[in-house]
Amino acid sequence: MSLKKKLGLGVASAALGLSLIGGGTYAYFNSVATTNNAFTAGTLNLAASPTTIIDVKNIKPGDWMNRTFKLENNGTLDISKVYLYTNYTVSGPNLKGDDFGKHIIVHFLKNEDKSSILGPSNVIASKTLYELKNMSPDAVKNQSPSFLGIQGGEKSGLDAGTKDNMYVKFEFVDNGKDQNEFQGASLQLEWKFDAQQTAGENK
Repeated sequence: MSLKKKLGLGVASAALGLSLIGGGTYAYFNSVATTNNAFTAGTLNLAASPTTIIDVKNIKPGDWMNRTFKLENNGTLDISKVYLYTNYTVSGPNLKGDDFGKHIIVHFLKNEDKSSILGPSNVIASKTLYELKNMSPDAVKNQSPSFLGIQGGEKSGLDAGTKDNMYVKFEFVDNGKDQNEFQGASLQLEWKFDAQQTAGENK
């Protein structure tokens, strides 16, 4: 066989080998497992009961008002914090520029479930509505005093399916001065409770 024929046969054999490697079929063992997975998010659902905490008429300087309400976690996720935001509007026929909110004081807003025998867990203590507009206290934090490092009452936060009992005392303060401009005045108070989730965790 001539050298030319040998070279041609070698090239043809190499091409056939490459075609078998690139596009040929081969046999193998195989085993497949399939999983079906899901991610379902939980819910934050905070409710205040009743939705109107106070609606009082014909108050005068020196009057005070005690009220109770509940914060309820109706969701499936635990709540770590509930921030309280205060806002109000004032109207009246005799207003001269003073802020009615400076004359309504919250003597206390306490969380009874977080309180201990050593003292109440006060969310708010002796603040006017005017002062509270610039604050955002946590309504479900255990702020009661501790003894030997032991905190009485429930831990901070609000677990799913639980509720906290809240007590509040308002007063229209008698400052001993002329407060006639507030005759017939009305203050519309909005308390917004903003629930926050707990930190992420390994599931």
